[in-house]
Amino acid sequence: MKKILLLFVVCSFQTIFSQQVNQKDATMLRAIYDASLLNGKSYDWLDYLSNKIGGRLSGSTNAEKAVKYTKAELDQLGLDKVWLQPVMVPKWTRGLKEYAFMETGPGRTTTMDICALGGSVATPNAGLKANIVEVKNLEELATLGTEKLKGKIVFFNRPMQANLIQTFEAYGGCVDQRYSGAAEAAKYGAVGIVVRSMNLRQDDFPHTGAMSYGDLPESKRIPACAISTNGAEQLSNTLKLIPDLNFYFKQNCKVFPDVESYNVIGEITGTQYPNKYMVVGGHLDSWDLGDGSHDDGAGVVQSMDVLRLLKEIGYKPKHSIRVVLFMNEENGLRGGREYAEQALLKKENHVFALESDSGGFTPRGFSFDCDEANFAQIESWRSLFKPYLIHYFEKGGSGADIGPLKKDGMVLAGLRPDSQRYFDYHHAENDTFDAVNKRELELGAATMTSLIYLMDTYGVKNGFTQIKN
Repeated sequence: MKKILLLFVVCSFQTIFSQQVNQKDATMLRAIYDASLLNGKSYDWLDYLSNKIGGRLSGSTNAEKAVKYTKAELDQLGLDKVWLQPVMVPKWTRGLKEYAFMETGPGRTTTMDICALGGSVATPNAGLKANIVEVKNLEELATLGTEKLKGKIVFFNRPMQANLIQTFEAYGGCVDQRYSGAAEAAKYGAVGIVVRSMNLRQDDFPHTGAMSYGDLPESKRIPACAISTNGAEQLSNTLKLIPDLNFYFKQNCKVFPDVESYNVIGEITGTQYPNKYMVVGGHLDSWDLGDGSHDDGAGVVQSMDVLRLLKEIGYKPKHSIRVVLFMNEENGLRGGREYAEQALLKKENHVFALESDSGGFTPRGFSFDCDEANFAQIESWRSLFKPYLIHYFEKGGSGADIGPLKKDGMVLAGLRPDSQRYFDYHHAENDTFDAVNKRELELGAATMTSLIYLMDTYGVKNGFTQIKN
């Protein structure tokens, strides 16, 4: 009887303690969300980054301005450390606006909306005109071969799969034509490529993005452009009626030698475990067509606000918390790789990293790259997020820039906002400040801060036991 009574007392104590801990955490999350929604800085920072600086392509003057601006803002937050980490990045310029038309007969032309793909070579000075051949994928390209492709422009017209609820899955299912299309088409003697924009909506905005020639010699590289989804539909329908139509496009892009840029880093030093690091970040560079508000100005300012919010609510983290604004995610991932390489050289122990690079829409939750023990702990926090309509906790990817940090025992996470409209703006000229909602942006910053707080409070688990810090 005494043993049963003792067991009852112990269980009751554990239940009461658990309830007290949960209430403490709930109170802390409430304070974080209040601070972000009533006194957030992310929207003001994004306003300046987008409207005063603009698109921030790696190696550009605007990217340099963004480095200076974000460092100055971090300096004003009273962090323990703020510094710039040098990194060599590619420099590519678009030049004058691109121009294109399809020619259905002598003197009969229809102008098309295109943009050069990032990293593409230019067309000849007078532009490029040739018969155009439509394909759906790289496999179809190979079946046509040199006989049917030599001297032609290849039109890759595989749309994102609209019935996939996870829009990033739809993006991943067709982005190979953009990235590798030129290199593959050149092997069969094609003289240029046109790629359907990665977009689930029908509109007139062409979407740029990174492409690669692989190990193709410079002399064999062919120009590559993207066409809007409306343009792709019009071109495809016209080809069915006039299979031998010509397509003309002119672009003036240029590749320069690499230049020096920087990752921007700020740190609050941990009170108990200063040599264990938790990172939160986004990428500071963007494409040049819009001002990069969703991709990834939103992630940058949300990550900056995580550290500001922790200071505002008076929370002193156990671990060292770093914000890292990575340079060159869009066309090289140089910033993420450099940060990971320097961390390895300095033998820094990173235990957790969180990235925001999916737009500034309403947060839905997180995806995690971690083991089962850590995911079980994270799932136990789900009820804390439920009042804020955060329900998505899934194992999966995290983020491109924090990926190089991955090691055994580490937890990587990615903020997952509602992504249904993300690809309406991704890499296009309509990715501008007016497309971002202030409240949604601030909810994202609070959600990220809440996860950082919980990870810092309870630590990272190793197997089924907590790491001894």
